[in-house]
Amino acid sequence: MLGYDLKVSVIIPIYNVEDFLTETIKCVLNQNLIGFELILVNDGSTDKSGQIAKIYSRLDRRVIYLEQENSGVSKARNLGLDQAIGEYVYFLDSDDTIDISFLKTSYETAKSGDFDVVVLGENYEDRLPHPVALPTCAQFWKREFLLEHPLVRFPEGIQPCEDGLFSNQLLAITEKIGFNPNAKYYYREHANQNHRQILKNVENVIVKIPEWFKILKDFYQSNNLYLSRSLHLAKFVEHEPFEFRYIHLPLDNKQKKELFDLIHSFMDENVIPFINDDDKNKLSTPFKKFLSSQNHEEFDEWLGISSDQIIKKRKILLLLSKVIPFSKLRRKARKNILKKYPDWFGK
Repeated sequence: MLGYDLKVSVIIPIYNVEDFLTETIKCVLNQNLIGFELILVNDGSTDKSGQIAKIYSRLDRRVIYLEQENSGVSKARNLGLDQAIGEYVYFLDSDDTIDISFLKTSYETAKSGDFDVVVLGENYEDRLPHPVALPTCAQFWKREFLLEHPLVRFPEGIQPCEDGLFSNQLLAITEKIGFNPNAKYYYREHANQNHRQILKNVENVIVKIPEWFKILKDFYQSNNLYLSRSLHLAKFVEHEPFEFRYIHLPLDNKQKKELFDLIHSFMDENVIPFINDDDKNKLSTPFKKFLSSQNHEEFDEWLGISSDQIIKKRKILLLLSKVIPFSKLRRKARKNILKKYPDWFGK
């Protein structure tokens, strides 16, 4: 037991990351916040990751080591959450790092407004004031709020989108959302990253989407949210299965038809009957056209532009904007870029 109040529990799921894990652990232990615990959850690693984690748990009393049979990142995060006792919870990926003041500035922001969640990093400012989903790197949750909603956890057996489903449900039931632009997260590029694996086999994503929709349907039904949060749900469908999957993934015609039909069926049953015209108009032009199209061929013909060219141009400009020395000017430049080249094909 640590001898001071625990402000933050940092949870790191671990699976075969021996090349990166030491640096990730050190970046947490070197934080300038006093009063945190680091929970390392070994998800059945077959390399030396477990050994590395155990060593740190023996060397530093702030480090807790847990292990499970290989069951996936969601179960590992949920196991860590079950053991956490910090006032706030943060989930860090085992191959990435954070700035030395990451936890301190995030905790101070959370306490300043008694927020249920703090959105982290200026890269996610454009999702405010009502984000519909967040990656784990941008979510800083009050543990008491998570305990009040024990049925909302990372869905096991689902990846990608486990973080989007988790955050969408929680964001649907709170307005107490803060923002910390000073949270610096360093994302590591390497060959085994999840998004690279997704591109190698997009069919594995398509077959999971009915499970995504079942989770959402059960949650919105059981909490009577269809009327009050229909736009929140619609924008999630717009963001994840439509933008990230239909638009961005290299789908063949069969896969496009399958995903087109899945999205239409879910929207027709769970969103369209409940959403009002004003909220419907807040959806993007491409998504509204997608919903009004009779089939995927009609929509693709309307689109008539190369998504790859737009995505690449936006990424290059956003990358260049990072060298702007002043944060206010940098955020202004980013907003202008996203306005001209939105996250996908404009509104």
